[in-house]
Amino acid sequence: MKKIIAAALATTALAGSVAAQEITEFRIGLLGGENAQDRLASNECLATYAEETLGVPTKLFAPADYNGVIQGLLGGTLDMAWLGASGYAAVYLSDPEVVEPVLVKINLDGSYGYHSIGFARKDSGITSLDDMKGKVFGFGDPNSTSGYLIPSIEIPAETGASMESGDFFGEVKFTGGHEQTIVAVNNGDVDGGVTWADGQGAWEDGYNSGALRKAVDAGLVDMNDMVEIWRSKPIPEGPVVLRSSLPADVKEKMVARVDGLHEADPECAYGVAAGESLGFDPISHDAYLSIIEARKAKSN
Repeated sequence: MKKIIAAALATTALAGSVAAQEITEFRIGLLGGENAQDRLASNECLATYAEETLGVPTKLFAPADYNGVIQGLLGGTLDMAWLGASGYAAVYLSDPEVVEPVLVKINLDGSYGYHSIGFARKDSGITSLDDMKGKVFGFGDPNSTSGYLIPSIEIPAETGASMESGDFFGEVKFTGGHEQTIVAVNNGDVDGGVTWADGQGAWEDGYNSGALRKAVDAGLVDMNDMVEIWRSKPIPEGPVVLRSSLPADVKEKMVARVDGLHEADPECAYGVAAGESLGFDPISHDAYLSIIEARKAKSN
């Protein structure tokens, strides 16, 4: 696939100057989940590469929540973002023509799935979902796949109770994002919560990639203080999307740049992909049909 993309780029090399005339800047939205400063720092190298590739200034935007990126894509004020599967479903259900899924992060084993991971402090004595009965549970963002959509479907199926406060859990809270959930559990503000991880590699590292890995790298948490209490079924990793109305050669150049990022700059790829990965590979809309249906059903 990389050779195909390279060949396509070779045929459009002369169009680069035209693309620069058609767009005056390139805008990348960064999904919530960790604090804005860290998101910007992790993706600054991508912005630099985009400027080199497209020949126009590139700006990074780190809204406070997932909806900020979703609305930016829908409103045409963002050109590119790495969405969660539920975030992509939200955009698609609002306007199926506005963005195109182009790439997906690949795990070290070649898969592109991840999990919603339920976790608690080890010293809490909580070791399973059953132990969370009557306790305080933390969701992340309502537009998060692993931080809300999937656990809000799978956990009630396992407990036979709703996610309403007082039904199974004593109280259910939205923390605002993945990092906030991790910090809330670590500080004892909630008894347990959910976040995302590829579920591969060592627990003490926060697995190979995901919000736990980023939190460990940032020094926010010692995973030896935590215990996994629940794991969802595999979830398709969310797509990197591009605004559909971008010039074709701009899209081709950015797909090739991100697709080759892991080989060109592993350190940059680590930050962009939230940990260890094999980089990004092409993906299509069909990979997200089940998540779109789940999101649609949840909103009815």
